[in-house]
Amino acid sequence: QVQLIESGGGLVQAGDSLRLSCTASGRTSYTYAMGWFRQAPGKEREFLAGINWSGENKEYADFLKGRFTVSRDNAKRAVYLQMTSLRPDDTAVYYCAADKAAWGDRLPTVYYLVNYWGQGTQVTVSS
Repeated sequence: QVQLIESGGGLVQAGDSLRLSCTASGRTSYTYAMGWFRQAPGKEREFLAGINWSGENKEYADFLKGRFTVSRDNAKRAVYLQMTSLRPDDTAVYYCAADKAAWGDRLPTVYYLVNYWGQGTQVTVSS
């Protein structure tokens, strides 16, 4: 079992950068693949980025085109999402995700296969 708590959301202007943080509870949280999804109003929850348990393997949604970077610090039981060049269409609730599928080596990229979620943090980008 793992519990996830996000922080770092807020209101920013187009072109700004923002870093989201997610802290995981549980002694074995470092064995989980972790990452980030987001959900805009009226839209399905979509995959953004995943990182394996060791931090060596990362995966990103193609549409991000290098604007976001995922990282983790297992000593702090934390995963981060650095977001740059934010646009109004990045406005959404951002969710931290964790899963032990594939022995923690890859976060599922579809939301209904992910077992653990944070409560979400709102990111609003104004034009």
